[in-house]
Amino acid sequence: MTPISLFLRGLLIGLSIAAPVGPIGVLCIRRTLAEGRVAGLASGLGAATADMLFGCVAGFGLPFISNALLAQRFWFQLIGGLFLCYLGVKTLLSRPAGISATAQQGKGLLGAYASTLFLTATNPLTIFAFAAIYAGLGAATGDYGAALTLVAGVFTGSALWWLLLSGGVSLFRTKFDARSLLWVNRVSGVVIVGFGILALSKMTG
Repeated sequence: MTPISLFLRGLLIGLSIAAPVGPIGVLCIRRTLAEGRVAGLASGLGAATADMLFGCVAGFGLPFISNALLAQRFWFQLIGGLFLCYLGVKTLLSRPAGISATAQQGKGLLGAYASTLFLTATNPLTIFAFAAIYAGLGAATGDYGAALTLVAGVFTGSALWWLLLSGGVSLFRTKFDARSLLWVNRVSGVVIVGFGILALSKMTG
């Protein structure tokens, strides 16, 4: 298989992992509307980085890492679920700064990136999704060079999705006034808390 074919398969894997709507998607949409496209993209890139790390575990065949993650899945689910609830409540209670406000830079963007990286990384079961998709596409390989090409494709595909999502949502940003953004915060907060409660309800020892 050529490097281009491997990269395109990785791209497809990254897109298929990132595209389903979940708490990260809700966060990305809300932050794009409230803080701007850059904040939304930073949030998505945090998730893309975690996807890349999980892709490395699956693509390079590192069972000792995946087994260690899965052995501690109770704590990962607990921490991830509680963090989702925290972010949801924080979003629910936050008040919009105004549609013309400049998106936060520096610490704000780093916080947006780190929060989604943490949320995605605390879901080690995602590695099962990567392993299943790798196998389904016939993308599994024992060649490290080929695996690296796949992982690069995974990150690119995931990042591309978040770029498209944040860019698309930003087109509607000017249509939201402070009152509309307040409702966006409320709805997003409730949805994110719901994802957190769902994660906590599925905890297994």
